[in-house]
Amino acid sequence: MSMTDPIADALTRIRNASMQRHPMVNIPVSKLKVDMVKILKENGFITDYKIAGEGIHKNISVYLRYTGGDIPIITGIKRVSKPGRRVYVGKDEIPRVVGGIGVAILSTSKGLLTDREAKREGSGGEVLCYIW
Repeated sequence: MSMTDPIADALTRIRNASMQRHPMVNIPVSKLKVDMVKILKENGFITDYKIAGEGIHKNISVYLRYTGGDIPIITGIKRVSKPGRRVYVGKDEIPRVVGGIGVAILSTSKGLLTDREAKREGSGGEVLCYIW
């Protein structure tokens, strides 16, 4: 089965795993997904990630983060730009997610950036997803 939207698949895996309180979830590896997971870690949404496996069977193991009472740190993930409908923003139209609590991940000419980084760099791009 070919996958039309690997990013949506990765986000869905993370969303489902955190709702089921799993300690970690595996996602098929790609450079874009590794960059995305790195942003999740930098912004405190996950505890860690590791890349494991051989050749085409490489996975990113994403270690999910919960608050003391077993409540997932990630309360929502929304795919914004989809293969059928790409969403691009200019540097002045970068969205704020949940009043600045959440993070928008943008694919820019400078690589994947959060909404804050993109504002600082002064570059717009494709809005991949919102996470809060």
